Amino acid sequence: MARTREFDTEAAVSRAMELFWTHGYEATSVRDLTQHLGIGQGSLYAAFGDKDGLYRATLEHYRTTLAAAALRSLEEGTDARSAIRTMLIERVRIAVTHEGRGCLVVNAACERLPEDASLRRFVRDVQDASRDALAELLRSAMERGEIAPRHDPHSLAAFLVTFLNGLLVSSKITPDVRALEPLVEVALAALE
Repeated sequence: MARTREFDTEAAVSRAMELFWTHGYEATSVRDLTQHLGIGQGSLYAAFGDKDGLYRATLEHYRTTLAAAALRSLEEGTDARSAIRTMLIERVRIAVTHEGRGCLVVNAACERLPEDASLRRFVRDVQDASRDALAELLRSAMERGEIAPRHDPHSLAAFLVTFLNGLLVSSKITPDVRALEPLVEVALAALE
């Protein structure tokens, strides 16, 4: 008879996400994970298959929580420019916490690509969702006359995602919101 799982896998994924986010995939050992989660190695393997399975679960958790919240925040702004500014600055604030841990998805791309094709698809899907949400916001803002229609909304959205990726990498080097926030204003000048 199979034993029932004696730990909350969702809570374990959330806690493991923090560990991977702070230290990276390679620097986080199975032993680190089992100690941090308070579970045995057999339990980890039974629940997630292996370290990589747990890592992928943490990336999915990140996508459905923090990344999804960032996209939802785009719908809450009074106008496109303020919504984009708020989203970018909030992403920087999250990235600079814990001495500049950056963004888990961008970190995964920097640390584990190009060797992992399925991870490349995952990162691309996350990036595409951000680009598509921004493109829709920009298209609507152009129709309302909030921003100049001199750029294609899709290209402008792709630029903003690329800018954000660079900003998130920079947050690891310079984990200082005050130093990075002015860069957001420079990027927003592309909306003029």
